[in-house]
Amino acid sequence: MLFAATSINYMDRQVIGLLKPTLQQSMGFTEINYGYIVAAFQVAYAFGLLVAGRLVDRLGIRAGYALFIAVWSLAGMGHALARSALGFGLARFFLGLGEAGNFPAAVKTVADWFPQRERSLATGIFNSGSNVGAVVAPALIPWITLHFGWRVAFLATGLVGLLWMAWWLKNYRPSSDLRLAASGRHEVDREGLVQAGSAIPWLKLLTYRQTWAFSIAKFLTDPIWWFYLFWLPSFFDSRFHLGLSQLGLPLIIVYNVSVIGSIGGGWLPRLFLSVPPDRAKARMSAMLICAALAVPMFAAGSSHSKWAAVGLLSLAAAAHQGWSANLFTIPSDIFPRSVVGAVVGIGGMAGAVGGAIFSVGAGKILELTHSYGALFGIAGSAYLISIAILHLLAPGLRKVEFIA
Repeated sequence: MLFAATSINYMDRQVIGLLKPTLQQSMGFTEINYGYIVAAFQVAYAFGLLVAGRLVDRLGIRAGYALFIAVWSLAGMGHALARSALGFGLARFFLGLGEAGNFPAAVKTVADWFPQRERSLATGIFNSGSNVGAVVAPALIPWITLHFGWRVAFLATGLVGLLWMAWWLKNYRPSSDLRLAASGRHEVDREGLVQAGSAIPWLKLLTYRQTWAFSIAKFLTDPIWWFYLFWLPSFFDSRFHLGLSQLGLPLIIVYNVSVIGSIGGGWLPRLFLSVPPDRAKARMSAMLICAALAVPMFAAGSSHSKWAAVGLLSLAAAAHQGWSANLFTIPSDIFPRSVVGAVVGIGGMAGAVGGAIFSVGAGKILELTHSYGALFGIAGSAYLISIAILHLLAPGLRKVEFIA
């Protein structure tokens, strides 16, 4: 269910990126207009994450998740009513508010159901839904748009989210309400006792270096994935003159390869586990590999070959998702379970703020230079900078032993 929700989440947010050339022609959007529309989503996403983690902690996973997907699905359908850049900006704002709840709720669900040794793989599996959503969207949205119009594309994806909500409410129960395998239940319960703690204010969480390490890493690297979602269709259209009917295959390849990166990145720390296991070292080693694999993307902006660009961006997208699977697991590794949702929310908020800044800047850079070279250069270097900051602020990913 987490995998399906994350797929829907990313399908909904990617629709506007796929339709950008179409909307620019029919609505007269400039690159700067589009940058502000994308930024509206990310500002709302940042604000939503400020409360989403805590709201999920308080309402519980079942009710909290259902609330957020209802909001984002209705907002996604609301795009069909837009008649101007301002209308799209408002729809994107409410979409961002709703979609902010997905990852805090999903990460908290993983912490509730899985012992620590299995969480990065579980996170990688549900996080791969972001790639699947990004694959389904370019396969489906152009076809719907060409046959029924772009407004129907927004209505159709919103409806899928409402169907998921009904499935979730009917079937999901907390792990404590159901019978798990004895060894797994014992391990989750034992870790829960070790990690138990009372919910504390956000300001108190900000006094911990670990919170800042996670948040800065999200601030620097989350915008890169959103750049892939919101700008790659435009890159392929402007660089290689691909129309709406031809965009699908290159994007499907990029996002299919990124699925491998998400699941493989979640599994990768197991290669570095020593005896006795040093999970922090294993996780940082896996993240370093992912950071290094993202660097070659800087050459994609100047490539004269469509398929060379597809290859470079596929590698970079896979590296990002492997990085993300491990980064998302850090809060549940080092914080008590009672505040995991809040810490993920703070980090996600930082990532969304970074994304909003990046989107506005990207629109202005493209309007001025008509080149993606500088943007790919920034994207390729963000991960190595982030891992250096993680090592500086949270050496050894030490656990937060006491919160008062």
